[in-house]
Formats: sequence, C-alpha cells, structure tokens
Amino acid sequence: MQTRKLRSLEVSSIGLGCMGMTPIYGNPDPDLAVKTIHLAAELGITLLDTSDAYGKGTNEQLVGRATAGRRDRYVISSKFGNIRLPDGSPSVNGRPEYVQQACEASLKRLGIETLDLYFQHRVDTSVPVEDTVGAMGRLVEQGKVRHIGLSEAAPARIRRAQATYPITALQTEYSLSTREVEAEILDVCEELGIGFVAYGALGRGLLTGTIAKDTTLEKNDIRLQMPRFQGSNRDANLVLVSRLKELAQAERCTPSQLAIAWVLTRRDWIVPIVGTSKPQRLEENAAAASLRISAATLQALDEAFPVGAVAGARTVLELMPRLGL
Repeated sequence: MQTRKLRSLEVSSIGLGCMGMTPIYGNPDPDLAVKTIHLAAELGITLLDTSDAYGKGTNEQLVGRATAGRRDRYVISSKFGNIRLPDGSPSVNGRPEYVQQACEASLKRLGIETLDLYFQHRVDTSVPVEDTVGAMGRLVEQGKVRHIGLSEAAPARIRRAQATYPITALQTEYSLSTREVEAEILDVCEELGIGFVAYGALGRGLLTGTIAKDTTLEKNDIRLQMPRFQGSNRDANLVLVSRLKELAQAERCTPSQLAIAWVLTRRDWIVPIVGTSKPQRLEENAAAASLRISAATLQALDEAFPVGAVAGARTVLELMPRLGL
C-alpha cells in the first residue's frame, strides 16, 4: 500500500480505526479483532487509531495485545480528554496535569513506551489551548509521544495550537455524508502544513450499502442514538446511498471502496481511517487504496452528496456542543 505524510509522519494511505473492536456498534469478537489488526500489517496498513475513551480503556488494551511483539509494524495513535463524569454524563478534560496522567495510563494499557501520535480527543473550552498543547509538547520532550494532534477543533483553536507547538494532524469526521470541513478547516490545515486524519470515512456504516430500511441494529449500538439512522432521516439517506451503489457498480467496486477512494482524492495529505473488526471487511477496505476513479464518477458523487444533503445530525445530539465545529 502507498503511504502518505501527516506533516513529517509517514503512514499508510488508509488507517484502521479500532473503536468498533469494543462494544460500540454492537458486540464484536475480540479474537477476530486481533486477527484484523494482524492482517492490517500484512496488507500494508500501518496506522492504528484508538482512544482511552473507547470501552473505558479496554480498546487500548486490545490494541496492545494485538501489537505485542509486533510494535515496529505499526504507527499507533491514541487520544485523551473525552471523558465521562461519575454520573455517566459526557465531559472533557484538557488540564495540563491530566494530559500527563492520561498519556501514562494509555502507554501502560497499550504496553508500549512511546505513542506515535497523540490527539486531544475533544476541545476543552475551559482550558487555554496553549496550556493543553504545551503539556502535549512536554510529552514529546519526555519521549512518551512522537507527534501531537487535535480532534474536532475549530480553525481559531487550530491556529493557536500550531503557534504553541507543531501540530502533526487534525482528526475530524469527513466523508461523502459529512463534508463540513471543506468550508474552511481543510484550507487552514493546508496553510499550516497540518495533515488530516478523516474518521468516519464510511459514515458510520451508512455508506457501506449494507444498511436497509428493515435493518435492526443491536441494542448497544450507538447508532440507535444518532439522528441519521432514525426514521425518515434513514429513509432519505438510503435514497442517497442507492446512487452510491449505482456508481460503485459502474466502477466495478463496492460502495465502501468508492466512498473511501473519494476521500483519498480530496487532498494528498488526507488519510482516512476506516473502522472494522472483521478481516474480510479490512481486505475490502484496503483495496480502495488502489482504485482509480473516473472523473465522471467523482463529479457524480459531488452532485449526489453536496454539503448538507444527508438528513439528520451526524452524531449524538448531546455531544454536538463539544465538537468545536
């Protein structure tokens, strides 16, 4: 697989998102998830993306188990600051002392000495970004982190962070179904030389073509709380996906592959991370890196999925005020 640069950090052109390897979109098989991570290296996929928020740290533990004895084959990315309060409500923590504490806990769960890329998972507006990023920079000086990044940050915060310490990557949702970053954020990243990690490249499964009107999600699937997968919103969005299926058939690929390939065409410093816990899905996704989509199909995709075309908010409504967009 070809590689791309996030500033100076070289990674595979497609990354593996590990969030769904713990119970978030249902109940994955952990042993199969480990096999998926092992297969990633064989396919040339080096970038693994996790967070201390996924499964309350159990996702990092799984990634650590899968990469034990194979550390040199992966670029491991994790995140901090997206927390739950004792009552279960969502919150954030970007205090400098917490940055150090969270990193050390992640390293222990992962069983490694250094993280390749460490993101502030969500914006903490109660703490100056200079303080948070300054603490992240000290982690680099200590040898605990190689590169730092932000997730779901607005342009002004990105600029302030970059002025404090070099930001290697911004991680924000970006796909055919979520294109808001095209308005300003991608241009800011290009101006500042910051790479972009596009999570949700398959629209949390919406763009795979595997969801139908009668699809029943598991009781613990977080998409049951997401507006895009509810009622009339889902019906409207499936009409859009039907067009994606038609275009994929014409390109002799799957809807998932076409959706990933589209992201890869946007800028050469954008790296989509695609989540799966199943080896066969990973093989399908990896093949998208070698697709060469016709100009006519790319134009048709832009026409079918303009900004705002997808019905419903992209994530759980209670989290939206914290996204910084």
